[in-house]
Amino acid sequence: MKFSIVFKLIFSVFLGIASSLHASSFDDFFMAIKQDNVVVVRQLAQRGFDLNTRNEAGDHALYLAIRDGALGVADYLVGEPSVDIEARNAKDESPLMMAAIKGRLELMRRLIARKAEVNKTGWTPLHYAATHAGEASPAMVRLLLEHHAYIDAESPNRTTPLMMAAHYGQPGVVKLLLEEGADPLLRNQQGLTAIDFAHRANRAASAEIIAAFVRARQPKGKW
Repeated sequence: MKFSIVFKLIFSVFLGIASSLHASSFDDFFMAIKQDNVVVVRQLAQRGFDLNTRNEAGDHALYLAIRDGALGVADYLVGEPSVDIEARNAKDESPLMMAAIKGRLELMRRLIARKAEVNKTGWTPLHYAATHAGEASPAMVRLLLEHHAYIDAESPNRTTPLMMAAHYGQPGVVKLLLEEGADPLLRNQQGLTAIDFAHRANRAASAEIIAAFVRARQPKGKW
């Protein structure tokens, strides 16, 4: 009986220490991501800490690193075979989508090389790349199209990448999508086309590019 009590006490103490160590490692891990501290993240991984651990909000470490600009940590995590590069957040956003919205072209290349999903249901990486207004946007869109991204992918409300580019992105990306085969006449659930998106956002250049493309597709009459 005494042996059993002592054993239970020892086991209880062991569990308490293990729990405390795990809590400490958890906090250290997410603080290291916030600070872009690759050394600490690598040390934790070497001690057996799971790099796929999610924070209290359910966000995956790789997603957080890309979202928060911790590019050193993001670069390290993408290179670790154990890291789930398709881990989604509560909004079904993937690390590839976050890299696209943040304009991280090289990170996108590395994620795709690791077989990140270019096409998915709902919002896609191409939607996010088309939305980005930075200088990397055309190259990101080309990269995704080269890897067979569906150019007229529809979001849950049937918004296409062209519509997103018309409202938020660069006129050059609008032109690129049209030249690569995007359909300017598709409508979302509200009945809006890409040119409507451009007009609503006061994007005159994008609206004119779309209008010119539509006019060019009309049958030529004989007079």
